[in-house]
Amino acid sequence: MLIPQPPPTRPRRPFRSAGPILLVCALFAGLIGVVAWLGSNGDQDPPASRPKRFDVPALDVAPGAAVPSPAAAATADVSWARLVERTDLPERTLRAYLAAETAMLDSAPACRLSWATLAGIGRVESRHGRINGAQVESDGMLRPPVIGIALDGSPGVRAIKDTDGGRLDGDQQWDRAVGAMQFLPKTWSRWAARASNDGAAPDPQNVDDAALSAARYLCSAGGDLGTGEGWWQAVLTYNQSAAYGRSVFSAADAYAHAVS
Repeated sequence: MLIPQPPPTRPRRPFRSAGPILLVCALFAGLIGVVAWLGSNGDQDPPASRPKRFDVPALDVAPGAAVPSPAAAATADVSWARLVERTDLPERTLRAYLAAETAMLDSAPACRLSWATLAGIGRVESRHGRINGAQVESDGMLRPPVIGIALDGSPGVRAIKDTDGGRLDGDQQWDRAVGAMQFLPKTWSRWAARASNDGAAPDPQNVDDAALSAARYLCSAGGDLGTGEGWWQAVLTYNQSAAYGRSVFSAADAYAHAVS
């Protein structure tokens, strides 16, 4: 810290004992230290823009062997506000997951898709729409938009040439995953659905549209997600990686336990 110096025009004063001044300074510095300690270590809520910490135990599950623990259905009498408080789920995104589950219960009840599975995917894909400083606004839109890296064949990255003229991802050379559920443009064009039924085009940067579209895709890929075989087939179709599937499984299981 820089210590301000007296102005050069100030006249010098006769020497006086520095004892009282040093005592006051010491007391003031101590007070500042106490305030700083309280600010950094006191029981305070984290900033609204910072996702809350939510511990997800890593579960070592063989693909196809099991499904995550059952989660209370969206229609159950459950304190969803408490769930938001106990997890890293933003309230607006949780509403999108719940609405998508309800929609699939109406249109494809045999799928048995749980909102917790959607939450597991959303956590792994984009931290529920809050990756890289993005925020989920009250209208469900991500601002700024969430757009993944170019799939240009770099080490560890698939090479996928542009399929939509850059309409969704702004890249006319390579495809990029978009939105909270990280859809590829080509996949989005097939499974996209508008949650609000207002006649507008589905938007992958809208959490309601993204959650519903992901639900449709998962149910089509896995059939019955209430079975180990169906659940894993659906999730591994979403991303062909056993490690990815275990991450989604662990998160979905943790959310199910949090609400129960």
